[in-house]
Amino acid sequence: MRLLKILWALPNTLLGLCLLPLILLSGGRVRLFLGCVEMVANGWIRRLFHRNEILAVTLGHVIIGKSGPCLFSCRSHEHVHVRQCERWGPLFLPAYFYFALLMRVIGKDPYWDNPFELDAFENAGHDVAHPDDFAEHQCK
Repeated sequence: MRLLKILWALPNTLLGLCLLPLILLSGGRVRLFLGCVEMVANGWIRRLFHRNEILAVTLGHVIIGKSGPCLFSCRSHEHVHVRQCERWGPLFLPAYFYFALLMRVIGKDPYWDNPFELDAFENAGHDVAHPDDFAEHQCK
């Protein structure tokens, strides 16, 4: 059963793995942890996290953190997204962006009101907080 989940999420995972050379060339770090490839951005790659609210991004079984402390602080939240990718497979990204667009159209926040994010905040462990809760030196 686990293999089927991994295969179903594989299109998203491959998309995330495409960023591996960029992460390494920028001086970032990569490791396997809890069944996922974790990447920590460095240098110019961090600019991709253009909004302070973005601490990490999940693509299948790949989690890319803005920094080590950011990745640590939102790991449980990102692992909920990993499970969402295992359930939705190649439909995850289109569905995520559909709901983001829908939220914007109806006057809600595309991130904070997105059902995928609401699920991740509700089902994540205690290490997840709103980005405003982090001191500047903890998560840059």
